[in-house]
Amino acid sequence: MTIAESVIRNGSASVEDLVALTGVSAMTVYRDLAALEDSGVLTRHRGQVVAVASGLHEADAEFRLEQSSAEKQLVAAEAGKLVSPGSSIMLDDSTSGVWLLRSLPDISSVTVVTNSLLVADEVAPYRGAKLLVSGGEYQAWAHSLMGAAAVRTIRSMHADFCFVSASGIFELGCYHPYQEVVEVKRAMLESAETRVLLLDHTKFNRRALFKFAELQEFDHVVVDDQASPGMLAHLRDTGVQVTVAGTGQVDKD
Repeated sequence: MTIAESVIRNGSASVEDLVALTGVSAMTVYRDLAALEDSGVLTRHRGQVVAVASGLHEADAEFRLEQSSAEKQLVAAEAGKLVSPGSSIMLDDSTSGVWLLRSLPDISSVTVVTNSLLVADEVAPYRGAKLLVSGGEYQAWAHSLMGAAAVRTIRSMHADFCFVSASGIFELGCYHPYQEVVEVKRAMLESAETRVLLLDHTKFNRRALFKFAELQEFDHVVVDDQASPGMLAHLRDTGVQVTVAGTGQVDKD
């Protein structure tokens, strides 16, 4: 297994792990890592080597949580306004879901359904909160549960809202590089009364292997205020409600 394959499969690795895996010297591993960083495949973060998101793979969850964090917080705070006390919400493995929870004035008043252990960890300290975590196979890179058991659990429920994100938006399609993630997203979209897509401007004009939805399937699309006017015009043309976070600008055809 190559360095890149190991990091992508496991979510992250230390240099010591990679030396043990490859059987070469630390100097050789550092040289190879430099080449992989230059090519945009991997990056080093807090002493760990993590995958950089692309059309073929997604980055480690802890790394994604800090990527574009200001924009994600802005979008999450805007989307959180939809949630009222007593609401039930579904959150997938998108790190935007963590920021959404942090934006709520009272997590203990909502019911949260999720396959993400990052989300579960965020809810757990609140005694009054109702937390439902799907079964499934643990995926380290996402810190989430995936597979048939996760999909089956989610499809057995019905929530007021689901909040999901996408690795890329291309034309009118929403994309993600992993099929098991797409299956969970689809299950949540099918199990929620109101579907909300959370996006920051870095996701536009990117495409991954699997399409999981069309923009028209969402009741709300919330974007950050750095999205280009041309892209916003394109979103308005889809016929869904678009909210530009931080501006109060809501468009509805």
